[in-house]
Amino acid sequence: MAKELMISSYEVATEHSNTGALILGAGLALTSMILLPAFAVRLGMSASLTGALRIALMKASSRAVALK
Repeated sequence: MAKELMISSYEVATEHSNTGALILGAGLALTSMILLPAFAVRLGMSASLTGALRIALMKASSRAVALK
């Protein structure tokens, strides 16, 4: 019984510590998919530069979620 409680409390702690990374990753993904193209059009950036920035943000999003 005590061992089960320790395991379940560890699982809860693991979930909470990963929540910040998921929020950060989701924010970066949102930025790269919606906000960056809107700003790029507004500023008149080229498509290749916009694409490179989107790729960089998606990689950062992936790394943020993968880190613990």
